[in-house]
Amino acid sequence: MLAHRFSVAPMMDWTDRHCRVFHRLLTRRARLYTEMLTTGAILHGDRQRLLGFDPSEHAVALQIGGSDPAALAESARIGADFGYDEINLNVGCPSDRVQDGRFGACLMAEPRLVADCVAAMKRAVTIPVTVKCRIGIDDQDPELALDALARAVVEAGTDVLIVHARKAWLKGLSPKENRDIPPLDYDRVYRLKAALPRVPVVINGGIAGIAEAKQHLAHVDGVMLGRAAYHDPWRLLEVDPELFGEPAPFADMKAAIAALMPYAEVHLSRGGRLHAITRHLVGAFQGVPGARAFRRHLAEHGTRAGAGVEVLRDALALVRDKATVDVAA
Repeated sequence: MLAHRFSVAPMMDWTDRHCRVFHRLLTRRARLYTEMLTTGAILHGDRQRLLGFDPSEHAVALQIGGSDPAALAESARIGADFGYDEINLNVGCPSDRVQDGRFGACLMAEPRLVADCVAAMKRAVTIPVTVKCRIGIDDQDPELALDALARAVVEAGTDVLIVHARKAWLKGLSPKENRDIPPLDYDRVYRLKAALPRVPVVINGGIAGIAEAKQHLAHVDGVMLGRAAYHDPWRLLEVDPELFGEPAPFADMKAAIAALMPYAEVHLSRGGRLHAITRHLVGAFQGVPGARAFRRHLAEHGTRAGAGVEVLRDALALVRDKATVDVAA
């Protein structure tokens, strides 16, 4: 159960390998997730570019989108061979592109197909296979829809069920609106956990911070933070001490970002751009004196071609010393 006690949600365009390395510097214990990759991308794309990750990211899970059991099984096997610690099946993304490909949240309407997908993936790998879903879609009754999906995938062998505690409205709402407009129903996820006491259940959706996460942990096995972790990454410095009783990897955010610089230097030496890393640091010092100057310096200098690690070093010097998570909070 502790393996999934706290995790950072998979988020398209955000939780890339650079973001995950940064987050790992803030917490040793959080489970990290990739952006969703489709089976088509994994089977036919540049695998090293799409799937490669830094060893420091462990424990890290690969999230896959698809609906063909054979393609998912092969994609899961490839992910396991790359060294991922978990394969997660996306049954929650509401975008039009995902619906057109018959994967993501639209699969809430096909629990037997999802179960077949999970069973195929379980046969292909020895690492955990998990499912991330919504409580329902469109006019579905969340009591019936979530139970049907959960029981199908549990029977198929899923190791963990991660539930975003909102419906997804595939007709009438954009993906962005689907992250905010459908009301949260945490009690529905609590009831699911009560009905499945032996299955690890993780709750996701609208959770603002670690204090709120601790409240949810009285009802479920794990909590997944999304936008709050990305926009205010200083919150992650609280994870290890507050949820695992262990010291944070670094005493403050300045020390954590200083520790990121060797990684940035390696990335630059391979032809990468500094902005690919620094774009994930914008919220690092929220509320701390010097945060605005830090952001401005990165925006003005970090996006330029040829920008070096000295840009990050100079930006960091603009932030007040001893900028800790307590100050930011």
